[in-house]
Amino acid sequence: MAGKVSSDPNVFLLPDIGEGLQEAEVIKWLVKPGDTVEENQPLAEVQTDKALTEIPSPRDGVIAELHGQDGDVMKVHEPFVTYKGSGGGAKSESKPKPDAKAKSESKAPEPANNGAEHREDAGTVVGQMSDGLAGMNREAGKALATPAVRRLARDLGVDINALQGSGIGGRVMERDVRAAAEGGSSGATGAPAARQTYRDSSVARAASTSAPATPRVASPPKKVEIPAGADSHRVPIRDVRRIIAQRLRQSVDTAVHFTVMDEADATNLDALRKRLAAASGERVSFLPFVCSAVTRVLTGAYGAMNAVVDDDNNEIVQHRSVHLGIAADTDNGLMVPVVRDADRLGVLELSRHVAHVAEAARNRTASREDLSGSTFTISNVGSHAGRFATPIINYPEVGILAVGRTREGMVVKDGCFRVGKLMPLSLACDHRVVDGATAALALAEIVRLLEDPEQLMAPAR
Repeated sequence: MAGKVSSDPNVFLLPDIGEGLQEAEVIKWLVKPGDTVEENQPLAEVQTDKALTEIPSPRDGVIAELHGQDGDVMKVHEPFVTYKGSGGGAKSESKPKPDAKAKSESKAPEPANNGAEHREDAGTVVGQMSDGLAGMNREAGKALATPAVRRLARDLGVDINALQGSGIGGRVMERDVRAAAEGGSSGATGAPAARQTYRDSSVARAASTSAPATPRVASPPKKVEIPAGADSHRVPIRDVRRIIAQRLRQSVDTAVHFTVMDEADATNLDALRKRLAAASGERVSFLPFVCSAVTRVLTGAYGAMNAVVDDDNNEIVQHRSVHLGIAADTDNGLMVPVVRDADRLGVLELSRHVAHVAEAARNRTASREDLSGSTFTISNVGSHAGRFATPIINYPEVGILAVGRTREGMVVKDGCFRVGKLMPLSLACDHRVVDGATAALALAEIVRLLEDPEQLMAPAR
């Protein structure tokens, strides 16, 4: 994937790091004016579409100017960094002339005296985008890995260039870094035995972490601190919170929301999940069963809800596979990582995948690919508190299911009552695509499946 460059060889433009993205927010500069940098050294961390991405230097050189400050929102293809020197950097200047000549001959000649014209050059993008993952690059002695994996390696004190990657083409994966940090071997043998082969390589990556995640206990929000002597304090809307606000505003302004609610008798489901947890030795929540029920509904009679709206072309795009978005509460705000091909996973596999993608979102190692492409979203608000909700659709999807906190309550059936487990469910849909009766019937089918949970153990197809 190519990008645009400035006519001034010392000016590096903010590259196009994601299809359709027009801007990025600078979260933190990793260099300062006067620093000497090497090619592929990270210059800054930027926030795009909820994913935290590093922008690497396209060359060796000395930083002359940073065109922005922490917190600034910068447009794609605007000046990002200016270097000192003639544009070749120390490394390129030290190369023999024949090599430099061969390199220059390999590029198309530039028109003279045409400062307004841009040309395409792979050196201006974040790595090569041949497989859809930003930030991949390979050169002698350097590992092939995404910026998120490189950041994780730095945080864990692992030399990523010394690892043998287990991904396609020797790519270093998150599991390789974690295995090295724990003192284990990297590479294919670092994946747990429970890992299986799936059609979608991204699903296989998520399945690599099969160990149950430590339950995340919700902490109360931080106390608001007002400066002494002031009656108010202004807090800039930045980072993930800014993107969340934009997305929610777009959803409310575009989709026509309505919500239907019901409760499922989860007594049998609670007993089944406890047996499954005891047999597998893993922590199993209600959520993977809800995911399994949803995939069955979306691959059955209510497949029209497994869709997104293309408002630009006035079309509804329906999908065969179910890519579930899992709304995850993080310290940086709400994120929605994706479990791909969820309809092809059993309950235990869904439990592992959900734990994996949620943890990646929370520690900010999730790539943009991991946070996009969902066809339906589930929000497990009950993991904290509350019963029913009016969830906002994850636009451009047409439906979202909020799962409330399961509690003890009176269950009435055939004129008899008993104490059981009640699971509140709230299904919000886009009325432009989904009729009220369709949503009500789909929710009723989800309830029926949860009340007969044995059939949810196997994949939907």
